[in-house]
Amino acid sequence: MKIAILPGDGIGPEIVEQAVKVLKALDLQLEMETAPVGGAAYEASGHPLPDATLNLSRAADAILFGAVGDWKYDQLERALRPEQAILGLRKALGLFANFRPAICYEQLTHASSLKPELVAGLDILIIRELTGDIYFGQPRGRRSAPDGAFAGAEEAFDTMRYARPEIERIAHVAFQAARQRSKRVTSVDKANVLETFQFWKDVVAEVHKDYPDVELSHMYVDNAAMQLVKAPKAFDVIVTGNMFGDILSDEASMLTGSIGMLPSASLNAQRQGLYEPSHGSAPDIAGKGVANPLATILSAAMMLRFSLNQPEAADRIEAAVKQVLAQGLRTPDIHSEGTTRVGTAQMGDAVVNALR
Repeated sequence: MKIAILPGDGIGPEIVEQAVKVLKALDLQLEMETAPVGGAAYEASGHPLPDATLNLSRAADAILFGAVGDWKYDQLERALRPEQAILGLRKALGLFANFRPAICYEQLTHASSLKPELVAGLDILIIRELTGDIYFGQPRGRRSAPDGAFAGAEEAFDTMRYARPEIERIAHVAFQAARQRSKRVTSVDKANVLETFQFWKDVVAEVHKDYPDVELSHMYVDNAAMQLVKAPKAFDVIVTGNMFGDILSDEASMLTGSIGMLPSASLNAQRQGLYEPSHGSAPDIAGKGVANPLATILSAAMMLRFSLNQPEAADRIEAAVKQVLAQGLRTPDIHSEGTTRVGTAQMGDAVVNALR
């Protein structure tokens, strides 16, 4: 079982170090190889996704990814910015299905931005289509507006598009995941305005015919954003497009107490996956030893379950995280009165000790 370790930028190296520490404590004889990505790779080789890093990722069974990005690279041309590394990996490896669970642990109900009774027992799975939509649609660019009220003015444009097979495969993933849970899927779209998402809605409804045991509902994205705050436990599995999924999963993260608690998995058709925390590189706190590594550690658990066929090891990690939270240990993002504030490395050590 070969894992490509891509720490990246900002707090990426710090949090990945803790996840690697936890993986090594399991004694699974995992082969791990580290490579630069994002801004770190640009500094080393002039490109955020060097060929060596991409080739390592292709050869690996799974990728453990930290985070990329830093404000100091904002002036680079878009193709050289750190964020292009993650987009490049998604495209090159065909990582079309993004799993983002939002679970509110019992010990963190008071850390949520909502009342405890609204989030106690929360367990949502957001499945985001990851390789289509406006993020990858062509054509895109800048030009002189050819028509409209401001014809002749400089404008920028992107293209939102989805092909039937793209929608079908992510719909199948969502319905199959729902069968392992409460058998309810909410498909989120903007069919009342966007032709792309009227098509999305129609195709998801067609695929649903293969899953008569699963309940399907449709919801506009603006309503879904509101309902996530109003009654989050009404959801089970949410399936949506790339842009809407990006936004809604970050919103859902705050229901759990902190985005520092949200892991994610991005899978292709062969179950090869890239596993990363849902948060960003947070360059403002990089090197201070205060970042929460639990999302990355939980991402490693997802990696063991989905790509490496080690469900028992995944269960052990998740149980260890719960035990550490029950002990009252908290990084600053989830710290509250009556709990013990710890740093990044201390939290990683605590999870290792709980495993043992």
